[in-house]
Amino acid sequence: MSRSSSSDPLRPGDHIDAPEPAPRSGSGPQLGVVGWLRFLWRQLTSMRTAIVLLLLLAVGAIPGSLVPQRSSDPNGVIQVRADNPDLVWLYDALSLHDVYASPWFSAIYVLLFTSLVGCVIPRLAHHWKAMRARPPRTPARLSRLVGFQTVSGDASDLDRADRLLRRLGYRTHRYGDSISAERGYLRETGNLLFHIALLAMILVVGLGSGFGYNGQRLIVEGRSFANTLSSYDTFDSGQWFDEASLAPFSVQLDELDVVYETENPNAIGAPLDFTAHVTVNEDGVSREAQIKVNEPLNVDGADLYLVSNGYAPRISVRDAEGTVVYDEYTPFLAQDDLMTSLGVMKLPGGLEEQLGLRGFFYPTAAELDTGALASAYPDLANPVLSLQAFTGDLGLDAGVPRSVYALETDEMTQIAGGDSGTEALMLAPGQTVEIPGGLGTITFEDVQRYGVIDVHVDHTQTAVFWIAMTILVSLLGSLLIPRRRMWVKAADGRLELAGLARGEDPTLERAVDDLAKRLGGETAERSGRPATPRATSDRESRIDP
Repeated sequence: MSRSSSSDPLRPGDHIDAPEPAPRSGSGPQLGVVGWLRFLWRQLTSMRTAIVLLLLLAVGAIPGSLVPQRSSDPNGVIQVRADNPDLVWLYDALSLHDVYASPWFSAIYVLLFTSLVGCVIPRLAHHWKAMRARPPRTPARLSRLVGFQTVSGDASDLDRADRLLRRLGYRTHRYGDSISAERGYLRETGNLLFHIALLAMILVVGLGSGFGYNGQRLIVEGRSFANTLSSYDTFDSGQWFDEASLAPFSVQLDELDVVYETENPNAIGAPLDFTAHVTVNEDGVSREAQIKVNEPLNVDGADLYLVSNGYAPRISVRDAEGTVVYDEYTPFLAQDDLMTSLGVMKLPGGLEEQLGLRGFFYPTAAELDTGALASAYPDLANPVLSLQAFTGDLGLDAGVPRSVYALETDEMTQIAGGDSGTEALMLAPGQTVEIPGGLGTITFEDVQRYGVIDVHVDHTQTAVFWIAMTILVSLLGSLLIPRRRMWVKAADGRLELAGLARGEDPTLERAVDDLAKRLGGETAERSGRPATPRATSDRESRIDP
């Protein structure tokens, strides 16, 4: 018969059930669905995973800065895809032209946020309990701890020790003839605040930046632009941007002052200062203001920056009958520090053939030994315009976006400059030259400066600043504030003192010694006997009766 209770004595004839065989080596308990989910959650919320995700986020941002993005540089995207047709499939497969909106970048972002949330919340609960809990009980043998010392005193001095520890910032609790004290909770508070601030930074940047925008507009002196979407040369906005949120204001560039070095012979022509004098019309009220480098102008919540400048020659073109078919200030882009500038003009109509002009502008023209022209000084001392002319198909009807600063000449014939057999068209302000082939004339009317104004709206700036300050302060607190425990115990007619650090604390022994001196001085003053703090070795403590 089988025994149902192991407490009953065995008798002859009783049958003992054989124990179940032990599981074979290598076979463990099955986790099941819940177990696997718990395991994956613990892996995701571990600090190691958070660090890996941070690294992945940083690595994932690299192609976003190296590869042109559709949101900020659509012309660059077109050019890269045209130059690398064999890699188009890779750009599309990895969303390299839309990195920050790609599924894989969003997945890293969401996983990092989830990892930090899952890491911080349990630690918050644990830290809250730790701050409300009593300091741990006094160890039985303080002599094994750091900085162990003894001073004269007895149990009647524990109240004084308690008050002294409280003045030093410790939380204390009395356990019989001993006092347990602990301080440094702000270390963990700083650590948690640091992680919470990181979460806030991810949330603010990820969501708040979706409502902002950044646009650039090139403005020639005397011209203006309104803060409307169609007025910008380039415009980049967040995914939740609403065009109706654009503030109704306009800006006119009255004058652009540039100051160059003229006295130091080793830096002649070096720019010293840039100032854009503007007139702002806001809510029907006009006011004069200025924009300087690193000194933006705030208009109705938008920051206006002066990011670059250059020259815009005014060029007029007339047909063979003298009718004006082109008369505009054309921005030329600087190619060097002396403002040698390159510009393009396209005339698809008005003449017998389509005309393309590509020219160099020299603010202070000087002839090199080779006979070529170069700019010798960045200001307008001897302005000269050199133009190459092309006729043929400008490619504007192909339905492909073309840069206004580039001239495609593959399907065109050069009629002036280069290998055309005709010299380039050279003009000074006020001069007129004939276009080869009897197409008409070109006049260099005058030249003005232009400035590129960057309009930036970021609703997260204030929040990001304070979050960054919080990250800095909390990080310093988590690194510099020591977490330590102290004990004072009355034993055998004396007071024993020792400490224990949670983490690195090179000042712990000094803190115990300082407490011993203070406590020894107070007990000596009360009793009238000299203070005798004495460090005791482990060996002495073991044989002390």
